[in-house]
Amino acid sequence: MSSDTITEPATRAVDAPAEPKVVPTRHYARWAAGAAVVVLVAQFAHGLVTNPVWEWGVFSDYVLSETIVRAAWVTLQLTAYATVLGFLLGTVLAFMRLSRSPVLSTVAWTYIWVFRSIPMIVQLVFWFNLSALYKELGVGIPFGPVFWSVDSNTLIGTIGAAVIGLTLHQAAYAAEIVRGGVIAVDPGQLEAAAALGIPRFRQIRRIVLPQAMRAILPTAGNEIIGLLKGTSVVYVMSIGELFYQVQVIYGRNGRVIPLLLVATAWYVVLTSLLSVAQYYVERRYARGADRTPPPTPLQRARRFVASVRKESA
Repeated sequence: MSSDTITEPATRAVDAPAEPKVVPTRHYARWAAGAAVVVLVAQFAHGLVTNPVWEWGVFSDYVLSETIVRAAWVTLQLTAYATVLGFLLGTVLAFMRLSRSPVLSTVAWTYIWVFRSIPMIVQLVFWFNLSALYKELGVGIPFGPVFWSVDSNTLIGTIGAAVIGLTLHQAAYAAEIVRGGVIAVDPGQLEAAAALGIPRFRQIRRIVLPQAMRAILPTAGNEIIGLLKGTSVVYVMSIGELFYQVQVIYGRNGRVIPLLLVATAWYVVLTSLLSVAQYYVERRYARGADRTPPPTPLQRARRFVASVRKESA
């Protein structure tokens, strides 16, 4: 080796570790299930369009006809009456069950047990035939003379019998809904209110019920929607509500399928409106617990439109 050659120690470069290759998870079963659902939905939609039995022309002729609109209005009236009266009576029954009085608690429990045990259609037929049991209804001294009386059929007509039957049936379920919401409130708040000298009725009205509404509303909304559809049972009383009128029409012209579609469309629209109302009522009563509630669908739509306009400008 020559003297002018300088040898340097060899330096071995340290190789950096190779980055791991990330392989996404393959969800083959999920893809297959999604594809199968899409195919089934497409087949159903194709059948709706191509199957002549649906008779969409007949559907369009009747869906907004005067008879059907009036029948839908009767359905809404029955639902409104039974909802308001049923939940008023149910609230009273709920507090009777929570009462320390054994008489009130027993009477409320018995009422709820009886009316939840009897099918709604049986109750409606019973009230429709009340005159067979009591020819006259009057006011007087208990177990004594009657000062004023009236014929049962005159006092309680067909609509009245339907409202009474729906109300009494609904009250039994409303009582348990309200009771569940009340017992969900922390009892320590009532103790604190009592220590401050707040009257009992004011405790219930200003402290218990506003908090109980958050637990009551979801179940109550579901019950009201069920009641809307349950009003179809009053067809046995020949009341001109939605389902009864649909039956009358298809019994006359034989167009069963399109007329059933008419009833279905109206029930879907009405239940959707009730669902929207339930959403906003629940949102209102959630203000105390959720200070920053998520935006409503309408607010999201407005923000989206505003962002599109801003980008286009």
